[in-house]
Amino acid sequence: MKEKTLEQKLWKAADKLRANSRLRAADYAEPILGLIFLRFTDFKFQQADIRLKEGRAKEYSQAMRIRERALIAEDYQALGIIYLPEIAQYSYLLNLPEDRNIGRAINRAMKAIEEENPSLRGVLPKSFTKLDDSVLIGLLKNFSQIKLDTEGDKFGKIYEYFLGKFAMAEGRKGGEFYTPTSIVKLIVEVIEPFKGRVFDPACGSGGMFVQSFNFIRHHQKKGNDASKKIMIYGQEKEESTVRLCKMNLAVHGLEGEIKNGNTYYENLFKVQKFNFVMANPPFNVNGVEMDKLKDDPRFSFGLPRTDNANYIWIQQFLYSLNDKGRAGFVLANSASDARGSELEIRKKLIESGVVDIMIAIGPKFFYTVTLPCTLWFFDKNKKDRKNKVLFIDAKGIFTKIDRAHHKFADEQIQQIADIVRKYRQEEGSGRYKDIKGLCKVAALDEIRENSYSLTSGRYVGVAEREEEEYNFKERLIELNIELSSLKEKAKKFESEIYKNVKRILDATDQTLM
Repeated sequence: MKEKTLEQKLWKAADKLRANSRLRAADYAEPILGLIFLRFTDFKFQQADIRLKEGRAKEYSQAMRIRERALIAEDYQALGIIYLPEIAQYSYLLNLPEDRNIGRAINRAMKAIEEENPSLRGVLPKSFTKLDDSVLIGLLKNFSQIKLDTEGDKFGKIYEYFLGKFAMAEGRKGGEFYTPTSIVKLIVEVIEPFKGRVFDPACGSGGMFVQSFNFIRHHQKKGNDASKKIMIYGQEKEESTVRLCKMNLAVHGLEGEIKNGNTYYENLFKVQKFNFVMANPPFNVNGVEMDKLKDDPRFSFGLPRTDNANYIWIQQFLYSLNDKGRAGFVLANSASDARGSELEIRKKLIESGVVDIMIAIGPKFFYTVTLPCTLWFFDKNKKDRKNKVLFIDAKGIFTKIDRAHHKFADEQIQQIADIVRKYRQEEGSGRYKDIKGLCKVAALDEIRENSYSLTSGRYVGVAEREEEEYNFKERLIELNIELSSLKEKAKKFESEIYKNVKRILDATDQTLM
């Protein structure tokens, strides 16, 4: 079975059960993702159980095995495996009699896992009694289709797929915990987090961390050691989203220090600096209490006088970087050209030499907004690029998912990333050149002349189009004929509307008489 087909099949079955239960996606998401997490941990636990028992069989004689102690939680945890007591094992839950209270049984399973594994305390969902037992039985059977010989990273892909589907169903609210994967992939390809400390101060469900892990696996021969090459740190305001993030990391075989706190007012990693910072903060937030931030060292370029948090986030990202760090983050287009106090902050940013790359993205990439956005990139180790900024206008680069949503295909991500690599003169990347309508390297003087605007369109210009070969007179006649046809149709519609309205009014008069 093809990879995508399995994910789609699982989602279709799960969504059908939701439709029959009359639950909203928001009520359904956490229990569903919790069951995917449970299926994954059971998969890893069963593998470890076989390995431990086979190891003992080789190590001990038959007489010694009679006296040997039973395997305990610490034996599994020493292998980096989440220990599952019997009542939390997937086969136990799957085979419960259908007249049992299944929701209560799964809640007990989640509590038992947390008791045996302190790092998961307070993380796992325990809201399964919200769902009818018939729905839970259907879900347990559905996810049992993920065979135990499945590759470990398959579970991560399924978890990410479900996150994306729930985010799409939730619309604006979904954007609070999920950044579309193709946007995250592009950010990761540009900042290249091969190793070091990775921080996301608005980490949502942890997509930035997962794609950093995938990036290392893809680009390095020893990719299986990827989880050892990056250290993960995140901060997230919503407690429920922190739980989603920790489960997401777990199903990808990752661990991290994820803290619950409001980044505006709580800098929970204040003593730490990072190699890489990545984020998709909420756009254009108002209502932040600026008085509370007056003496905060994070905002050394000043606080915006407007009621907008974009330039608070920008300075947070810069503050978190170490001396050679890179940052990549998403912001509303308006931040690139904002005036007033935000312009004054942007001047200082640009003059400091940290702004490295600006990429304009077209509309329909996000579930929260349909408007276009911009990816910003900082580099505190630009060296010979210190007085330059690369502008890329990628608004015309996209793949259509459906009428309301776009994404980048993998080859489109590489197309944009290749421009960046050439700009940085990375080994084997080829020579960079400006392409009208797509990319341009602008010197600091040119940016000053453009009033410190960081809008890509100001610099790259408009792509030259080949002139179409057609006869102007013939084309004008065609258009005139088309216009006449449309006018005739409009007259017919107008007549039909008049008749229908008259019929409704006559019927109303009859009723009143």
